[in-house]
Amino acid sequence: MKVLITGAKGMLGQDMVAEFQRRDYEIHAADHKALDITDIHAVRKVIEALRPDVVVNCAAYTNVDKAESEPEVAMRVNGLGPRNLALACGATGAVLLHISTDYVFDGEKEGPYEIWDAPNPINAYGKSKLWGENYVRSLMHRYFIVRTSWLFGKGGRNFVTTMLELAKRGEPIRVVNDQRGCPTYTVDLAKACADLVESGCYGIYHVTNQGATTWYEFAREVFKIASVSVALEPVSTRDFPRPADRPRNSVLSAFPLENEVGYKPPTWKESLFIYLLNAQPKRTQNSERNW
Repeated sequence: MKVLITGAKGMLGQDMVAEFQRRDYEIHAADHKALDITDIHAVRKVIEALRPDVVVNCAAYTNVDKAESEPEVAMRVNGLGPRNLALACGATGAVLLHISTDYVFDGEKEGPYEIWDAPNPINAYGKSKLWGENYVRSLMHRYFIVRTSWLFGKGGRNFVTTMLELAKRGEPIRVVNDQRGCPTYTVDLAKACADLVESGCYGIYHVTNQGATTWYEFAREVFKIASVSVALEPVSTRDFPRPADRPRNSVLSAFPLENEVGYKPPTWKESLFIYLLNAQPKRTQNSERNW
């Protein structure tokens, strides 16, 4: 099977490439320089030339706060980009797996969001991602839309690395404690995506590590596993204003993922431990522990 992966140098893209390579597929990894998904002519040219069986779209505009001041840029990448891929895939018969987000929901639901719950994004980033979903759904029959959340992985900057960098300053750290979601390890997400592709069961899926938490509780677990002592203070969203509103609850239900691939991803605490263990530098005789 021939697989084209966009956004291949991003945090998720790198693990997606590694996962499909592990399965001995023919991989074509395209970063932004190799393929700008906002350019419909470039997208059509590349996909018509390669004729991939599957296109995995990891390319995205992910700066949630900055999207408030440049919504058209976010829409070009997150909305028109998936549209371009869907049109090109439809013309060649390729399957499209598109990565979306928990931020398509408004956060007002008390329990986990199901795949059939109506999206209602409350920020520009979420709106752009929803339009990407809508284009894929309206233009294709064979597609996967995979919503995920709170990503961390070795291929890029994320919440975990940010917390550990802040801890080095020796100052108190304030983290919001009234937004709930599901941290997700990019390695686990990539594996589930590859398994979904192999299942042939098209549709919308929610893929996260299991268990819900807050950003504060997430940070506390990071410091616990890394054996870092820091003054950590829980605060409310009201006390920590940002340009973009965040949903207070963006927990995603895993149904029906287990039905199609035969398992649920590990808990976020298990995967966070593995991530931090692998991120730890090798020690020499005179080295100090350093995460």
